Amino acid sequence: MKQVKVAHMSDLHYSATNLAEADRCFEDAVTKAILHGVDCAVITGDSTDHAMEAHSPAVRALAAQIQRLSDHCPVLMLQGTFSHEPPGFLRMLMMVSGKYPVSVADGISRWGLLKGSAFTRFDELMLRQYDLVVNAMPTINKAHVALLNNEGEDDASVEARSVISGVIRSWGDQNIQCHELGIPTMVLSHGTVFHSVNENGVPMAGTDHELGVDTLFEAKAHAVALGHIHKHQVWSDGPQKIAYAGSIGRFHHGEQGDKGWILWDLAPKTTGINLEFVVTPSRRNVDFVFEGPPDLEAIKARQNKCVGAFVRIRYTIDEEHRQNVDRVAIRSLLETAADVQIEGRTCVVQRQRAEGISTVSLAQKLELWAVASGTPDVAGLQSRLQMIEADPAEAVAAQVVDLLTTSA
Repeated sequence: MKQVKVAHMSDLHYSATNLAEADRCFEDAVTKAILHGVDCAVITGDSTDHAMEAHSPAVRALAAQIQRLSDHCPVLMLQGTFSHEPPGFLRMLMMVSGKYPVSVADGISRWGLLKGSAFTRFDELMLRQYDLVVNAMPTINKAHVALLNNEGEDDASVEARSVISGVIRSWGDQNIQCHELGIPTMVLSHGTVFHSVNENGVPMAGTDHELGVDTLFEAKAHAVALGHIHKHQVWSDGPQKIAYAGSIGRFHHGEQGDKGWILWDLAPKTTGINLEFVVTPSRRNVDFVFEGPPDLEAIKARQNKCVGAFVRIRYTIDEEHRQNVDRVAIRSLLETAADVQIEGRTCVVQRQRAEGISTVSLAQKLELWAVASGTPDVAGLQSRLQMIEADPAEAVAAQVVDLLTTSA
């Protein structure tokens, strides 16, 4: 079996907001991939966070790192989510190729790797020359699938899943043929696997998810390299493995686990292939959550852990007490943090006004209020009100003391 080392990176999310985090982590990943002597690199979607101008600092930084990587080995980039990675953007990155070309899989396709040369469109006549065969399933337009199949909008996701599953299963026999010739195989895809876990630890169990673990294993590829979910995770079935590389950096609060990329060693044996998760120097996040106003002493107790970290303060407070939150003091305590976000949720007090309460006597107002609020013993309240209205304060106090003494 031919041996190929593949660097699998994903979800770079370059943008003006993410530039420092994305570039620090991707630069580290590219450097380590070169030091590991990888034979090729695949990037499984969402290289950017949204549409950007070609001359923007984030695009220039991404292009510089892609060029560094392609100076070392062939690179294959997969189309990601359209809202993150606008269609056609990756084609521009093909023009920054270094010593080796940058290839783009923006449609369902098969590719062959000529080690030390390039990723090229699969050609059956060249099969024996390939060191790796890659099957690509990028993000597809569900609305387009529905239109082609005369389906309504509500059926678009169902129809898209059916199309994706059918194509992935069809690769099975072709990949088995490659294995018989000693050629390792991969599937690249960008989407959500049923029952995968997102970066916040939430299981993905919705009806809009495109991929099933069983379907991916039916492709019979040695390695399935995935993008879209930002948490690294792995599934195994005999010698086959499916893995999300996760996002290259930590872009939001609440993200769990390390960030990094996968080094695949594709020399399949009966025990399975090897993969190594290589951690990147992603940012540290620290979260404080308070049911009530922020506790300055609690923040001070964890002050040392916040040095150089991205800190988020979340609190819940009643509307009438929200002015008591000292944001200046909080920021002063966390002045050594890289960034501080203070997010307060105000509980609005709901007041119910009894109808006609402004046009009646005080005794009648008390009765209306008691009815509106469900307060019992209205007669007792009325007698106390009469006492307050009729007697001086000293007499009222004496009557209350006598009442308490009698009750005791």
